[in-house]
Amino acid sequence: MLRFRNPATVLIPVISIAVMWTVAQPASACTNILVTKEASADGSVMITYACDGRFHPRLQRTPAQDFEPGAVFEIKDWSGKVRGVIPQVEHTYAVVGLMNEHQLAISETTTTGRKELQDPDGLMHYWTLMQLALQRAKTAREAIEVMGSLVEEFGYRSTAESFSIADPNEVWLMEMVGPGPGGKGAAWVALKIPEGHISAYANGLRIRAFPLDDPENCIYSENVVSMAVEMGYFDPTDGKPFSFADAYDEPTVQSRRYTATRVWSIFRRAAPSLELSDDYHRGVDDAEPYPLWIKPESKLSVADVMALMRDHYEGTPYDMTKGVDAGPYATPNRWRPMSWEVDEKKYTWERPISTQQTGFSFVSQSRSWLPDAVGGVYWYGLDDTYTTCYVPLYAGIDRVPHSFTVGSINKFSWDSAWWVFNFVANIANLKYSYMVEDILAVQRELEGRFLAMQPIVEETAVALAKKDPDLLREYLTQYSVGQGEEMVRRWKELGEYLLTTYNDGYVAGKGDEVERGYPESWLREVLRARPEQFSLEQKEAAETDLPY
Repeated sequence: MLRFRNPATVLIPVISIAVMWTVAQPASACTNILVTKEASADGSVMITYACDGRFHPRLQRTPAQDFEPGAVFEIKDWSGKVRGVIPQVEHTYAVVGLMNEHQLAISETTTTGRKELQDPDGLMHYWTLMQLALQRAKTAREAIEVMGSLVEEFGYRSTAESFSIADPNEVWLMEMVGPGPGGKGAAWVALKIPEGHISAYANGLRIRAFPLDDPENCIYSENVVSMAVEMGYFDPTDGKPFSFADAYDEPTVQSRRYTATRVWSIFRRAAPSLELSDDYHRGVDDAEPYPLWIKPESKLSVADVMALMRDHYEGTPYDMTKGVDAGPYATPNRWRPMSWEVDEKKYTWERPISTQQTGFSFVSQSRSWLPDAVGGVYWYGLDDTYTTCYVPLYAGIDRVPHSFTVGSINKFSWDSAWWVFNFVANIANLKYSYMVEDILAVQRELEGRFLAMQPIVEETAVALAKKDPDLLREYLTQYSVGQGEEMVRRWKELGEYLLTTYNDGYVAGKGDEVERGYPESWLREVLRARPEQFSLEQKEAAETDLPY
């Protein structure tokens, strides 16, 4: 068992240091996929993040910095209020979004867990832990040590949390819960995903039994079991192995529906021969939870992982593009609230991987055989994963596209990349089955070009890395920023095209306007509800109605 100590134990006078993260307020729900080197098509380590919630993201690049002795880091809440300070380290690393200059990437997903374990006096929120780990760590193991040390020293404030942590060689899953009011530190465990395997999770703790004597593959806090015993969550005398998830986030029928369905869908697409049952995510009693990791039947490319992030359960009984609930134009989006009542009975919509309230998402690539500046790619997308476009932002860049950094949730602006993508996604809901094909055509064109250009761009970049690091940085920056700006320009153009082409119920095309009405399947549903109102069939006259 490992216990981490923060080497800086004395608080020092405040020097204001403001460091902004990617989002302006917490995410409410997220989905992550973890891919090891030997499970990927080209040897990349990959993780994903769909940061879901109603907020306007602002992508930030934080430069590497050196600090004088006595400097501190200010811990702020979402409103910008300073809640406390901690000692700053001598040197911090450059960070783009949620990937740093050493190809270290981190993502997360939040779960409520046991509400009594949230510590309102803890200093560290989950996003602060991610931010500081990226600034202070080179590898996934170092990130785990940084995060473990920080919560032990300064306390943990958030609810239960799962973190994906990837470097060019390893990918880890770390799960954490607080000690409750008046407690100290946090209880956590981190597992390395075995080579050749993938994992997935979505707003629910997934680590159950884990080895207590395998530090190469499992790291945990000293109190991880004892806290559960003290709180009455685990009885060590019952003969059962300790389960982190069952102790600290006991699943319910509702939570299984919201969280495990997404895991099941990722796994069933990556390894269909497993024929994973839907019993667990449908809440069947005594159904077995899904494994923490699986071996995919084919190695996954970057494009494959992007596709997994765009899932609406297509091809399953839960396909959100089918049925009357998809509306006349087969939209997979369902408006909030997710759960509702009719005639005093409770119901819920499905919760897909791709959802309309996503703020931003990414697929990270970390590659051991390339210089860090080139090997790390932060494939970044805005708004809904299905209708977004992922643009490559390299770890070695020194700025990001301006339109990614500005905007407000309360005011529309064409200057904001997020609003441009949000506009297109919302317009599409008017006539989804038609419009989405236009969106996907541009998406395929741009992402296809980015992926095709990648080896050419990187060949030049590797050559520059050997000769001129400054020129390398500018080369990667100009390419990343240029592609991002071009993507936003094309998406704005796409939005204007959709608005003018699909207008007032017509579809404009080559000088003619075409009427494309409701599909027959929808019309049948209308007639079931009101079979007589819309009929043009003339009733046959009865004998009693004769005029003589």
